[in-house]
Amino acid sequence: MARILIVEDHQDLNALLAESLADDGHEIVSAYDGLQGRRAAADGGFDLVLLDLMLPYVSGSTILADIRSTSDVPVIVLSAKDAVWSKIDLLRLGADDYVAKPFDLGELSARIDSLLRRSRHAQAADPVLTYGDLELDTGAARVTVAGTEVSLTATEYRILELLMGRPDRLLSKAAIYEGVWDEPYLGDDNAVKTHLSNLRTKLKRVHPDGSYIETVWGLGYRMPKLRGQTRNSSES
Repeated sequence: MARILIVEDHQDLNALLAESLADDGHEIVSAYDGLQGRRAAADGGFDLVLLDLMLPYVSGSTILADIRSTSDVPVIVLSAKDAVWSKIDLLRLGADDYVAKPFDLGELSARIDSLLRRSRHAQAADPVLTYGDLELDTGAARVTVAGTEVSLTATEYRILELLMGRPDRLLSKAAIYEGVWDEPYLGDDNAVKTHLSNLRTKLKRVHPDGSYIETVWGLGYRMPKLRGQTRNSSES
């Protein structure tokens, strides 16, 4: 069971989502406009947020930015197919997934389950992974560079954990997608590339001279080998 916040101004759709997810065993809190959604999100305590973009009073993109300033809770954006926002725009803003309206409730439920599994996996592991001055504490779900904490989304965190957990392996886009999203890779690599770009930008912001993720063109990604030491170590 998860505690899920639904921020959706269409009352019938909000009620339908709440009923469907409650039937799946989740605890639901509903907000019907941007002000309610912003207050509920700020209160925290949620395992996942379903967020509409076109909301009265406060936009969904503003709420998403607010959430990402303080939390890495998984966020699935709900938006009409003809909205000006593209999936890549939303991923860059910090969304973990995007579902276009109208959508299938079964598919949405599967995406929610996948995100919750990934988030809980990150919280359940306990070793500390290190790579030079980069440290990933899976027990606290905390990433630091030279002692400075880096705020990552759940998806960015999971990608970094996957790379640091396999320091001697070159991971293809398909391997990263299937390892992080927990679903078959169908050839659309925009999600992987966008999240990796966001991850690199955040790491560079803390340490501009650092090189943490290497692209091997046409093949995939890996942690570049460090001189004079192993690429990665873990400690309990």
